[in-house]
Amino acid sequence: ISMKKALKILFLALCSIFIIGLLIPQNLQMPVDGADSGDYNHKTFWYPWGGRARVHKGVDIFAKRGTNIHSATWGVVVSTGYLSSGGNYVTVLGPKWRIYYYAHLDEILVKEGNIVTHKSLIGKVGNTGSAAKTPSHLHFTIFTFVPYPWRIDTSTDGWKKMFYLNPIDYL
Repeated sequence: ISMKKALKILFLALCSIFIIGLLIPQNLQMPVDGADSGDYNHKTFWYPWGGRARVHKGVDIFAKRGTNIHSATWGVVVSTGYLSSGGNYVTVLGPKWRIYYYAHLDEILVKEGNIVTHKSLIGKVGNTGSAAKTPSHLHFTIFTFVPYPWRIDTSTDGWKKMFYLNPIDYL
C-alpha cells in the first residue's frame, strides 16, 4: 500500500469517526441525584461574576454536600484533578464532541480513561475551589469543540458563546 493511499484511508477513517461522534445523541440527564429545576437559578448561564470581566459559563445545581453526582451522558473521563477556581473536577468527553465539566466536587470517584454512562457515579457534591464560602453545589458546564458562530453576541466574552452551551436548555 502506498503512503498516499494510506493517508487517504486514515483521513477517511478520521472523518468518519468525527461524523459518527456528531450524530450520536447526547440524551442529557440531571447529574445530581434528586435534583430538579428548582435546585438551580435559570438565569445564571453567562451571568457576569467575579472581580474581573468574567461570566458564569455553566449552571450551579445546589444539593446537600455528599449527594451523588452521576455522569449526565455517556462518555470517557478525560481529566480529573484540582483547580483553584473549580476545585475538585471531572471532565468527560461525550457525544457530539462535547466536554462535560463537573466542578466543586467534594470527592472524585472516577479516573482518567474510565468509560461512564448515566448510571456511573463520578463524584459527590461539594464546595471546593472558589466555592469554599458558598453552599454545596455542582458547577456543570458544556463545552463544544464544534463552534456555533450564530451564538456570538455583544455580551461580556460574547464571542466565547460559540463554544459554550447552556446546560439549563438540556436539563
